[in-house]
Amino acid sequence: MIDKIKELIAEAEAFTTQSKDEVEIFRIKYLGKKGLLNDFFAEFKNVANDQKKDFGQAINTLKTTAQNKVNSLKAELENKEQVKGVFGDLSRSGEPIEIGARHPISLVKNQIIDIFSRIGFNVSEGPEIEDDWHNFTALNLPEHHPARDMQDTFFIQTNPDILLRTHTSSVQVRYMENNKPPIRTISPGRVYRNEAISARSHCFFHQVEGLYIDKDVSFADLKQTLQYFTTELFGKSKIRLRPSYFPFTEPSAEVDVYWGLESETDYKMTKGTGWLEIMGCGMVDPNVLENCGIDSKTYSGFAFGMGIDRIALLLHQISDIRLLSENDVRFLEQFKSTL
Repeated sequence: MIDKIKELIAEAEAFTTQSKDEVEIFRIKYLGKKGLLNDFFAEFKNVANDQKKDFGQAINTLKTTAQNKVNSLKAELENKEQVKGVFGDLSRSGEPIEIGARHPISLVKNQIIDIFSRIGFNVSEGPEIEDDWHNFTALNLPEHHPARDMQDTFFIQTNPDILLRTHTSSVQVRYMENNKPPIRTISPGRVYRNEAISARSHCFFHQVEGLYIDKDVSFADLKQTLQYFTTELFGKSKIRLRPSYFPFTEPSAEVDVYWGLESETDYKMTKGTGWLEIMGCGMVDPNVLENCGIDSKTYSGFAFGMGIDRIALLLHQISDIRLLSENDVRFLEQFKSTL
Protein backbone atom coordinates (compact mmCIF):
# COMPACT_ATOMS: atom_id res chain seq x y z
CA MET A 1 0.00 0.00 0.00
CA ILE A 2 2.84 2.40 0.87
CA ASP A 3 4.53 1.59 -2.45
CA LYS A 4 1.31 2.50 -4.25
CA ILE A 5 1.22 5.86 -2.44
CA LYS A 6 4.86 6.53 -3.39
CA GLU A 7 4.00 5.88 -7.06
CA LEU A 8 1.14 8.39 -6.83
CA ILE A 9 3.49 10.96 -5.23
CA ALA A 10 5.89 10.60 -8.16
CA GLU A 11 2.98 10.83 -10.59
CA ALA A 12 1.71 14.02 -8.91
CA GLU A 13 5.17 15.61 -8.96
CA ALA A 14 5.54 14.88 -12.68
CA PHE A 15 2.06 16.11 -13.65
CA THR A 16 1.93 19.21 -15.86
CA THR A 17 -0.67 20.82 -18.10
CA GLN A 18 -1.66 24.06 -19.83
CA SER A 19 -5.38 23.60 -19.20
CA LYS A 20 -7.39 24.79 -16.21
CA ASP A 21 -9.88 21.97 -16.79
CA GLU A 22 -7.14 19.35 -16.49
CA VAL A 23 -5.90 20.98 -13.28
CA GLU A 24 -9.40 20.66 -11.86
CA ILE A 25 -9.62 17.00 -12.92
CA PHE A 26 -6.27 16.38 -11.19
CA ARG A 27 -7.50 18.13 -8.03
CA ILE A 28 -10.69 16.07 -7.90
CA LYS A 29 -8.75 12.82 -8.50
CA TYR A 30 -6.44 13.41 -5.53
CA LEU A 31 -8.14 15.90 -3.22
CA GLY A 32 -11.85 15.59 -3.98
CA LYS A 33 -14.41 14.15 -1.57
CA LYS A 34 -14.28 10.86 -3.45
CA GLY A 35 -10.59 11.17 -4.34
CA LEU A 36 -7.64 8.91 -3.69
CA LEU A 37 -6.63 10.61 -0.45
CA ASN A 38 -10.01 9.96 1.13
CA ASP A 39 -9.69 6.29 0.20
CA PHE A 40 -6.27 6.08 1.84
CA PHE A 41 -7.50 7.86 4.99
CA ALA A 42 -10.39 5.41 5.18
CA GLU A 43 -7.95 2.50 4.83
CA PHE A 44 -5.77 3.83 7.67
CA LYS A 45 -7.76 1.98 10.34
CA ASN A 46 -7.00 -1.35 8.67
CA VAL A 47 -3.21 -0.84 8.57
CA ALA A 48 -1.10 -2.81 11.05
CA ASN A 49 0.00 -0.79 14.05
CA ASP A 50 3.68 -1.06 13.24
CA GLN A 51 3.06 0.40 9.76
CA LYS A 52 0.69 3.21 10.71
CA LYS A 53 3.44 5.79 11.21
CA ASP A 54 4.99 5.24 7.77
CA PHE A 55 1.55 4.96 6.18
CA GLY A 56 0.39 8.25 7.73
CA GLN A 57 3.55 10.08 6.67
CA ALA A 58 3.16 8.80 3.11
CA ILE A 59 -0.48 9.98 2.95
CA ASN A 60 0.46 13.47 4.24
CA THR A 61 3.29 13.68 1.70
CA LEU A 62 0.87 12.79 -1.11
CA LYS A 63 -1.64 15.37 0.09
CA THR A 64 0.99 18.11 0.33
CA THR A 65 2.45 17.24 -3.08
CA ALA A 66 -0.96 17.25 -4.78
CA GLN A 67 -2.05 20.52 -3.15
CA ASN A 68 1.21 22.29 -4.03
CA LYS A 69 0.96 21.07 -7.62
CA VAL A 70 -2.62 22.40 -7.94
CA ASN A 71 -1.65 25.78 -6.47
CA SER A 72 1.45 26.21 -8.62
CA LEU A 73 -0.32 25.26 -11.87
CA LYS A 74 -3.26 27.58 -11.15
CA ALA A 75 -0.92 30.50 -10.41
CA GLU A 76 1.10 29.82 -13.55
CA LEU A 77 -1.98 29.69 -15.79
CA GLU A 78 -3.49 32.85 -14.24
CA ASN A 79 -0.25 34.79 -14.78
CA LYS A 80 -0.21 33.76 -18.43
CA GLU A 81 -3.82 34.92 -18.85
CA GLN A 82 -3.06 38.30 -17.28
CA VAL A 83 -0.07 38.86 -19.56
CA LYS A 84 -2.14 37.89 -22.57
CA GLY A 85 -4.97 40.19 -21.46
CA VAL A 86 -2.68 43.22 -21.19
CA PHE A 87 -0.41 42.76 -24.19
CA GLY A 88 -2.51 40.61 -26.50
CA ASP A 89 -5.31 43.15 -27.14
CA LEU A 90 -4.25 45.03 -30.27
CA SER A 91 -7.27 47.36 -29.99
CA ARG A 92 -5.91 48.93 -26.79
CA SER A 93 -4.80 52.53 -26.90
CA GLY A 94 -1.06 53.14 -27.16
CA GLU A 95 -1.34 55.76 -24.41
CA PRO A 96 -2.14 54.84 -20.79
CA ILE A 97 -5.83 55.21 -19.94
CA GLU A 98 -6.28 57.76 -17.15
CA ILE A 99 -8.65 56.98 -14.31
CA GLY A 100 -11.49 59.48 -14.10
CA ALA A 101 -12.84 61.08 -10.94
CA ARG A 102 -16.09 62.57 -9.72
CA HIS A 103 -16.09 66.22 -8.75
CA PRO A 104 -16.20 66.81 -4.97
CA ILE A 105 -19.53 68.65 -5.40
CA SER A 106 -21.00 65.58 -7.11
CA LEU A 107 -19.57 63.29 -4.43
CA VAL A 108 -21.19 65.24 -1.60
CA LYS A 109 -24.47 65.75 -3.46
CA ASN A 110 -24.76 62.02 -4.11
CA GLN A 111 -24.03 61.28 -0.46
CA ILE A 112 -26.80 63.65 0.66
CA ILE A 113 -29.29 62.23 -1.85
CA ASP A 114 -28.48 58.70 -0.73
CA ILE A 115 -28.99 59.53 2.96
CA PHE A 116 -32.38 61.18 2.46
CA SER A 117 -33.54 58.54 -0.03
CA ARG A 118 -33.28 55.97 2.77
CA ILE A 119 -36.04 57.78 4.67
CA GLY A 120 -38.37 58.28 1.73
CA PHE A 121 -37.28 61.58 0.15
CA ASN A 122 -37.33 61.79 -3.66
CA VAL A 123 -35.35 64.25 -5.80
CA SER A 124 -37.00 67.21 -7.58
CA GLU A 125 -35.39 69.66 -9.99
CA GLY A 126 -36.36 72.97 -11.57
CA PRO A 127 -35.08 75.77 -13.84
CA GLU A 128 -32.12 77.93 -12.87
CA ILE A 129 -33.71 80.92 -14.64
CA GLU A 130 -36.77 81.72 -12.54
CA ASP A 131 -39.61 84.21 -12.29
CA ASP A 132 -40.28 86.47 -9.32
CA TRP A 133 -43.30 84.48 -8.15
CA HIS A 134 -41.52 81.17 -7.63
CA ASN A 135 -38.29 82.67 -6.28
CA PHE A 136 -39.75 85.33 -3.97
CA THR A 137 -43.48 86.09 -3.83
CA ALA A 138 -44.79 82.57 -3.27
CA LEU A 139 -42.21 82.17 -0.50
CA ASN A 140 -43.74 84.96 1.56
CA LEU A 141 -41.49 87.64 0.05
CA PRO A 142 -43.80 90.09 -1.76
CA GLU A 143 -42.46 93.07 -3.69
CA HIS A 144 -40.61 95.64 -1.53
CA HIS A 145 -40.37 93.14 1.36
CA PRO A 146 -37.19 94.07 3.31
CA ALA A 147 -36.10 90.42 3.51
CA ARG A 148 -35.43 90.50 -0.22
CA ASP A 149 -32.31 92.45 0.63
CA MET A 150 -30.95 89.31 2.33
CA GLN A 151 -30.18 87.96 -1.14
CA ASP A 152 -28.36 90.05 -3.77
CA THR A 153 -30.04 88.88 -6.94
CA PHE A 154 -29.03 88.69 -10.61
CA PHE A 155 -32.02 90.08 -12.53
CA ILE A 156 -32.42 89.92 -16.30
CA GLN A 157 -32.05 93.53 -17.43
CA THR A 158 -34.70 93.41 -20.17
CA ASN A 159 -37.28 91.80 -17.86
CA PRO A 160 -37.00 92.51 -14.12
CA ASP A 161 -39.50 89.73 -13.41
CA ILE A 162 -36.95 87.13 -14.61
CA LEU A 163 -33.88 86.30 -12.54
CA LEU A 164 -31.28 83.67 -11.74
CA ARG A 165 -32.66 81.71 -8.80
CA THR A 166 -31.15 82.61 -5.44
CA HIS A 167 -32.12 79.32 -3.76
CA THR A 168 -33.64 75.97 -4.68
CA SER A 169 -36.73 76.81 -2.63
CA SER A 170 -38.22 77.84 -5.97
CA VAL A 171 -38.15 74.15 -6.94
CA GLN A 172 -40.15 73.35 -3.81
CA VAL A 173 -42.80 75.90 -4.80
CA ARG A 174 -43.15 74.31 -8.22
CA TYR A 175 -43.31 70.86 -6.64
CA MET A 176 -46.07 71.89 -4.21
CA GLU A 177 -48.05 73.46 -7.06
CA ASN A 178 -48.01 70.18 -9.00
CA ASN A 179 -48.18 67.54 -6.25
CA LYS A 180 -50.59 66.88 -3.43
CA PRO A 181 -49.48 66.02 0.13
CA PRO A 182 -47.92 63.96 1.50
CA ILE A 183 -44.78 65.52 0.01
CA ARG A 184 -41.26 64.44 0.87
CA THR A 185 -38.62 65.79 -1.51
CA ILE A 186 -35.14 67.27 -1.69
CA SER A 187 -34.05 69.77 -4.35
CA PRO A 188 -30.32 69.93 -5.17
CA GLY A 189 -29.00 72.45 -7.68
CA ARG A 190 -26.93 75.50 -8.53
CA VAL A 191 -27.98 78.95 -7.29
CA TYR A 192 -26.72 82.48 -7.96
CA ARG A 193 -26.19 85.56 -5.80
CA ASN A 194 -24.45 88.82 -6.54
CA GLU A 195 -21.71 88.42 -3.95
CA ALA A 196 -18.01 89.21 -3.94
CA ILE A 197 -15.86 86.19 -4.80
CA SER A 198 -13.42 85.15 -2.09
CA ALA A 199 -12.01 82.03 -0.46
CA ARG A 200 -15.27 81.63 1.50
CA SER A 201 -17.97 82.83 -0.93
CA HIS A 202 -18.80 82.79 -4.62
CA CYS A 203 -21.38 84.33 -6.97
CA PHE A 204 -22.69 80.84 -7.75
CA PHE A 205 -22.77 77.79 -5.53
CA HIS A 206 -24.84 74.66 -4.88
CA GLN A 207 -27.65 74.02 -2.43
CA VAL A 208 -29.87 71.15 -1.44
CA GLU A 209 -33.18 71.96 0.22
CA GLY A 210 -35.64 69.52 1.75
CA LEU A 211 -39.39 69.69 2.20
CA TYR A 212 -41.83 67.48 4.09
CA ILE A 213 -45.58 68.24 4.03
CA ASP A 214 -48.20 66.01 5.67
CA LYS A 215 -50.78 66.01 8.43
CA ASP A 216 -49.52 66.60 11.98
CA VAL A 217 -45.89 67.28 11.06
CA SER A 218 -44.10 68.82 14.05
CA PHE A 219 -40.82 70.51 14.90
CA ALA A 220 -39.82 67.30 16.67
CA ASP A 221 -40.05 65.49 13.32
CA LEU A 222 -37.74 68.12 11.82
CA LYS A 223 -35.16 67.74 14.58
CA GLN A 224 -35.15 63.95 14.37
CA THR A 225 -34.69 64.05 10.58
CA LEU A 226 -31.73 66.41 10.88
CA GLN A 227 -30.27 64.33 13.71
CA TYR A 228 -30.33 61.28 11.45
CA PHE A 229 -28.77 63.24 8.57
CA THR A 230 -25.84 64.68 10.54
CA THR A 231 -25.07 61.29 12.09
CA GLU A 232 -25.03 59.58 8.69
CA LEU A 233 -23.01 62.26 6.84
CA PHE A 234 -20.57 63.51 9.47
CA GLY A 235 -20.65 60.73 12.05
CA LYS A 236 -21.61 63.45 14.54
CA SER A 237 -24.82 62.93 16.48
CA LYS A 238 -24.78 66.05 18.65
CA ILE A 239 -26.66 69.02 17.14
CA ARG A 240 -28.31 72.19 18.40
CA LEU A 241 -30.95 74.46 16.90
CA ARG A 242 -30.66 78.21 17.43
CA PRO A 243 -33.62 80.56 16.81
CA SER A 244 -33.30 82.46 13.53
CA TYR A 245 -35.40 84.14 10.84
CA PHE A 246 -36.38 83.06 7.34
CA PRO A 247 -39.38 84.59 5.56
CA PHE A 248 -40.78 81.25 4.42
CA THR A 249 -40.57 79.33 7.73
CA GLU A 250 -41.96 80.06 11.18
CA PRO A 251 -40.48 79.23 13.60
CA SER A 252 -37.03 79.16 12.01
CA ALA A 253 -33.67 77.91 13.26
CA GLU A 254 -29.99 77.58 12.39
CA VAL A 255 -28.57 74.08 12.84
CA ASP A 256 -25.13 73.57 14.38
CA VAL A 257 -23.31 70.26 14.63
CA TYR A 258 -20.74 69.63 17.35
CA TRP A 259 -17.56 69.08 15.35
CA GLY A 260 -15.25 68.78 18.33
CA LEU A 261 -11.87 70.27 19.24
CA GLU A 262 -9.52 67.37 18.59
CA SER A 263 -7.09 69.18 16.27
CA GLU A 264 -5.81 72.62 15.37
CA THR A 265 -7.96 72.51 12.23
CA ASP A 266 -11.04 71.93 14.41
CA TYR A 267 -10.19 75.03 16.43
CA LYS A 268 -9.86 77.12 13.27
CA MET A 269 -13.05 75.81 11.65
CA THR A 270 -15.19 76.25 14.75
CA LYS A 271 -13.43 79.38 16.07
CA GLY A 272 -12.63 77.53 19.26
CA THR A 273 -16.25 76.65 20.11
CA GLY A 274 -16.43 73.12 18.69
CA TRP A 275 -19.75 74.00 17.03
CA LEU A 276 -20.19 74.40 13.28
CA GLU A 277 -23.21 75.90 11.51
CA ILE A 278 -24.33 73.67 8.62
CA MET A 279 -27.87 74.68 7.58
CA GLY A 280 -31.08 76.62 8.20
CA CYS A 281 -34.49 75.07 8.81
CA GLY A 282 -37.98 75.69 10.14
CA MET A 283 -41.68 74.92 9.91
CA VAL A 284 -43.18 75.98 6.58
CA ASP A 285 -45.10 79.25 6.95
CA PRO A 286 -48.87 78.74 6.40
CA ASN A 287 -48.83 81.58 3.84
CA VAL A 288 -46.40 79.58 1.69
CA LEU A 289 -48.69 76.54 1.80
CA GLU A 290 -51.71 78.64 0.81
CA ASN A 291 -49.76 80.31 -2.03
CA CYS A 292 -49.04 76.84 -3.42
CA GLY A 293 -52.63 75.63 -3.13
CA ILE A 294 -52.23 73.52 0.01
CA ASP A 295 -54.70 73.84 2.90
CA SER A 296 -52.64 75.11 5.83
CA LYS A 297 -55.38 74.14 8.31
CA THR A 298 -55.08 70.49 7.31
CA TYR A 299 -51.40 70.20 6.51
CA SER A 300 -48.16 71.35 8.08
CA GLY A 301 -44.55 70.73 7.19
CA PHE A 302 -40.91 71.53 7.62
CA ALA A 303 -38.15 72.70 5.29
CA PHE A 304 -34.36 72.86 5.50
CA GLY A 305 -31.54 74.00 3.28
CA MET A 306 -27.76 73.70 3.20
CA GLY A 307 -24.84 74.62 0.95
CA ILE A 308 -23.30 71.60 -0.78
CA ASP A 309 -20.08 73.54 -1.44
CA ARG A 310 -19.60 74.33 2.22
CA ILE A 311 -20.12 70.72 3.24
CA ALA A 312 -17.63 69.64 0.55
CA LEU A 313 -15.09 72.05 2.04
CA LEU A 314 -15.65 70.48 5.47
CA LEU A 315 -15.58 66.83 4.45
CA HIS A 316 -12.55 67.12 2.18
CA GLN A 317 -10.70 69.82 4.17
CA ILE A 318 -10.61 72.24 1.20
CA SER A 319 -9.45 75.73 2.18
CA ASP A 320 -10.70 77.77 -0.80
CA ILE A 321 -14.19 77.53 -2.36
CA ARG A 322 -12.83 78.85 -5.67
CA LEU A 323 -11.00 75.55 -6.21
CA LEU A 324 -14.38 73.90 -6.76
CA SER A 325 -15.03 75.88 -9.95
CA GLU A 326 -11.57 76.59 -11.41
CA ASN A 327 -11.16 73.11 -12.97
CA ASP A 328 -7.53 72.85 -11.89
CA VAL A 329 -6.52 69.31 -12.90
CA ARG A 330 -4.02 69.11 -10.05
CA PHE A 331 -6.87 69.65 -7.60
CA LEU A 332 -9.38 67.36 -9.30
CA GLU A 333 -6.91 64.47 -9.59
CA GLN A 334 -6.91 64.17 -5.81
CA PHE A 335 -10.40 62.62 -6.03
CA LYS A 336 -9.51 59.84 -8.47
CA SER A 337 -9.77 57.13 -5.85
CA THR A 338 -13.11 58.39 -4.55
CA LEU A 339 -16.33 56.79 -5.80
